[in-house]
Amino acid sequence: MLEVQDWEGDLSDWLEPFLEELGHAARRRWALAYLRGLFGRTERKSIQPMAADLTPDDYDQFHNFIASRSWDGATLEPILAAKADALVGGADAVLVIDDVALPKKGDRSVGVAHQYCGALGKQANCQVLVSLTLARAEVPGPVALRLFLPEE
Repeated sequence: MLEVQDWEGDLSDWLEPFLEELGHAARRRWALAYLRGLFGRTERKSIQPMAADLTPDDYDQFHNFIASRSWDGATLEPILAAKADALVGGADAVLVIDDVALPKKGDRSVGVAHQYCGALGKQANCQVLVSLTLARAEVPGPVALRLFLPEE
């Protein structure tokens, strides 16, 4: 079994081109902290538990990074596509377009509407995500994910 330091070092190496694209040193720092939180030990993957575990004295800065639209994720997509192509690309690779429905009890989350929910097999309140994945054999390489926004 890999030690935490081993996978964190590998993650840092793999993320380097993405972090470079973010430009600003603070964005790079908080992006790495956020990803470590998502992969880390906390059971809940929301801001407060991750901040308490990783950056207990910098909650406000951590929250600001997550809530801010001061950077554009679209600039990271070509890097992700190149990494997916290097991992699973080739003549026998396929591009898979799929939708994923996330049932929701309320209607306050962005994109929630009464629409067909594949997870339930019927009309229900849900969010729908559309994914683009490059795959070869049984190995998928996620390339893009978009939230579908109903007209209403």
